[in-house]
Amino acid sequence: MKEYKTKNLRNIALLGHLGSGKTSLTESLLNVTGVTNVKGEVERKNTKSDFLVEEQTRIASMQTSLIPIEAHDCKLNFLDVPGNDELISELYHALEVVKGAVILIDATKGVEVGTERVWNEIRRRRIPAVLFINKMDKDNIDYEALLEDIRTKLGKRAVPFTYPIGRKEDFEGFVNVVEMKARIYNGNTCEDAEIWDEKKPKVEQLREMIMESVAETSEELLEKYFGGEEITNEEITHALNHAIINGELTPVLVGSVLKNIGVNTLLKMLTDFLPSPDMLRELEATKVGSDEKLQVKTLDEEPFSGFVFKTMIDPFVGTISFIKLNSGILKVGDEVYHAQSDSTVKINTLMTLIGKDQIPMDLAHAGDIVVTTKLDALKTGHTITDTKRKIVYDTVKLPTPVIYQAIEPDNEKDEDKISMALTKLNIEDPSFDIQRNKETGQLLIGGYGISHIKYITDRMKNLYKVSVSFEDQKIVYRETIKKKGVGEGKHKKQSGGAGQFGHVWIRFEPTDKLFEFSEEVFGGAVPRSYFPAVEKGLIRAFEKGPLAGFPVIHVKATLYDGSYHSVDSNEISFVMAADLAFKAALPEIQPTILEPILHLTITVKESYVGDVMGDMNKRRGRILGMDQADGYTVINAYVPEAEVTTYAIDLKAMTQGSGQFERRFDRYEEVPQQFQSKIIEQYKK
Repeated sequence: MKEYKTKNLRNIALLGHLGSGKTSLTESLLNVTGVTNVKGEVERKNTKSDFLVEEQTRIASMQTSLIPIEAHDCKLNFLDVPGNDELISELYHALEVVKGAVILIDATKGVEVGTERVWNEIRRRRIPAVLFINKMDKDNIDYEALLEDIRTKLGKRAVPFTYPIGRKEDFEGFVNVVEMKARIYNGNTCEDAEIWDEKKPKVEQLREMIMESVAETSEELLEKYFGGEEITNEEITHALNHAIINGELTPVLVGSVLKNIGVNTLLKMLTDFLPSPDMLRELEATKVGSDEKLQVKTLDEEPFSGFVFKTMIDPFVGTISFIKLNSGILKVGDEVYHAQSDSTVKINTLMTLIGKDQIPMDLAHAGDIVVTTKLDALKTGHTITDTKRKIVYDTVKLPTPVIYQAIEPDNEKDEDKISMALTKLNIEDPSFDIQRNKETGQLLIGGYGISHIKYITDRMKNLYKVSVSFEDQKIVYRETIKKKGVGEGKHKKQSGGAGQFGHVWIRFEPTDKLFEFSEEVFGGAVPRSYFPAVEKGLIRAFEKGPLAGFPVIHVKATLYDGSYHSVDSNEISFVMAADLAFKAALPEIQPTILEPILHLTITVKESYVGDVMGDMNKRRGRILGMDQADGYTVINAYVPEAEVTTYAIDLKAMTQGSGQFERRFDRYEEVPQQFQSKIIEQYKK
């Protein structure tokens, strides 16, 4: 592969709903540019992009693949991003390093939920995009209806840059409206052709729409346009590039990746109209050891800096790090500073990948995407830089997991291997959470949905030979007291030799704090040296509450009286006495069970608001308020965790996959009395 400088690089994310044809497009790109002679097929499990066992089993992408394509004196680094909406980390990290996107739309289905989701993400980040309507060769495609669907759901700035043509209702090719050239499919390839007379009025109308947009980009072009002067192809390309980058236009292209129709035209437009890495905004970094912010330009002349946006663990190769060069040049043999470990590492390998196939490189220029191996210290979100300018880039902020599943090994001998395997997989995918709950004894995996969690456990089985079973998450309750009361605790033991004696009176009352201990002892009834023992005894007693064995919280305990023996009293005696005092106070202080309350932020389309709010009421939720954002309604609510353990699944079903939510723990709150007996019975088993 040739060496490409910054101006000749394009970093582009391939996005779209599950099944829209992203991976098939990469096969077409490789095929039309001569990299492969035979196209792989997703169903045949032989594509360059989907090489993981888990992807071939599911017949769907589960991780982002790098596919570099050489065309029109440019290198286009395509990132094939999974369409599964639960693989949020893959999407967010890919969008962190690209300056353009291709969003594929299935012509047979129109704008789907996944299409809208990725569209909203790129608009939020101001990433310019091209829309590619795939599968135009299928039967009964209504292009005008598709275009209206796009303009309704994705915005009025979507403009056809190619227009489908065919005799009768067949899709035989398209007209490149920008260049006014027709391309007709002959059964093997696309060939230049004349625009059919009956199609000319529509094509000319679209061309006029594009030319108006071109003219509006500058005063000079506006004068030319109204003066009837010819605008050159170079001026058109420059103006469209400006309009697309600024979000004033979003090109709509048509084709069929199965037949390679429209793929060459797509490549040409991507090189012409999408920005190189040195365009758009500068990047922000922080100087190591201070809060000073720096603006970094993606230029070769700048000191080197790179951002690790993806990590893979390969059983044979080891750690594989995907790096976007945010500035400067990187060469094999360079010593670079690793911000997170405050140490220097050496780049011994440099390459690009086509899927998993390695293509060695000697050096890379600013803006390029490269891969290095066997640097275990590098992880997703890390920064490497020139040793003379030590900076660090912000890590990508990911939403918190929304669903947890408990796992246990099918083979008890694998118990120790699970933690190791999950820790390594967490390097690949930092978005999932691992928790070992000491109270329930469960090992929990938190993710964005069942398929996300199942993908993690499948990877664990295939990579580390650890097979696991699932069980439902147990809710971690707490216990507390509702009333003020006192208890006397007297521990007395005499069995030959030294005896034991401890005697306390303790007042218990509710408090907002987790635990408070104080004393009001007068006259030395209990010597000060035994106060810590009394506190220790209470802490121990609160580890397992009286109702169902949950930890006791929000209790203030005040030691106010007692007695001791000059010979038999010791620390253990007062530890035991404190425990007895708590038990003695139980009839007065009215113990009760608390449940975890979550704060949910639910984002849904307006048409589903009523259903979601009604459902939330059934879950004992309390609606806090609603806001409007980007055409969606954001609902804030408090809800018991026990009521939303499967909410990630339920919300999808309720909103046809369009609803999303985030959750965080807020507080503990008393469980209604009618539910407490069931909880006590369940946990005492």
